[in-house]
Amino acid sequence: MSELLHTLAEHVYTHQRSAEEMDKLTIEHPELTVDDAYEIQRLALELYHKAGDPLIGWKMGLTSKAKQRSVGVDEPIFGRLTRSMELHEGVLPLAGLIHPRVEPEMAFVIKRRLEGLVTPRDVWAATECVMPALEVIDSRYRNFSFTLVDVVADNASSARFLLADQAYSPYHTAWDEVGVVMRQNGDVVQTGAGAAILGHPVRSVVQLVHMLSRHGLAVEPGMVILAGGITEAVHVHPGDTLEIDFDGLGTLRLAVTEA
Repeated sequence: MSELLHTLAEHVYTHQRSAEEMDKLTIEHPELTVDDAYEIQRLALELYHKAGDPLIGWKMGLTSKAKQRSVGVDEPIFGRLTRSMELHEGVLPLAGLIHPRVEPEMAFVIKRRLEGLVTPRDVWAATECVMPALEVIDSRYRNFSFTLVDVVADNASSARFLLADQAYSPYHTAWDEVGVVMRQNGDVVQTGAGAAILGHPVRSVVQLVHMLSRHGLAVEPGMVILAGGITEAVHVHPGDTLEIDFDGLGTLRLAVTEA
């Protein structure tokens, strides 16, 4: 099985880097488990690291109870963020992406190691700041269709992310009450609030640390955590403009370009 997981990790990594669609892994390998999928994710990350693209953080997926019920799970999933995924200005070139979608997030920047059975109090004490953010997800599977095992193996559809220029103290506001409005080409397409993330974004970070601990992993100082989508993700196309208003926290803007 170890040799198979290495082979599948190389397969996933190749499609992630080439932006070419692939068939679901579970079509040929229905025996794969979620633990196998996380091992594929880890092995693919090692290939990124060897290529000079290190791990800089984590992202959470399936942080809506409705989404969890829709795929038959009772906890979120996590993925890895690498340095090349971070956008440093509000421009999203579509080169290197297949069928990207954008969702508003909240990002926690961590200043102390988090591991084991932490509590919300532990997370707040370890948080340097919280920042409005957006994530670009982009499944490498054909037609954006996958099982739970497939999406975990594909690094939870991680592709790109953008952080706001302004950071806020973790104690600045009630993060579950922050309202979000997303406009696409001037039209309101999604609305939501921080409570969409497991009731409160801090609970997502707590859950992440607990899940990582089962794999012998931790959140290291300086890492970024994307806590989860506040609204449904919106499919974007060349020429689109997105504005995401975070109530009282400013606006993130994203221009979508061909290349």
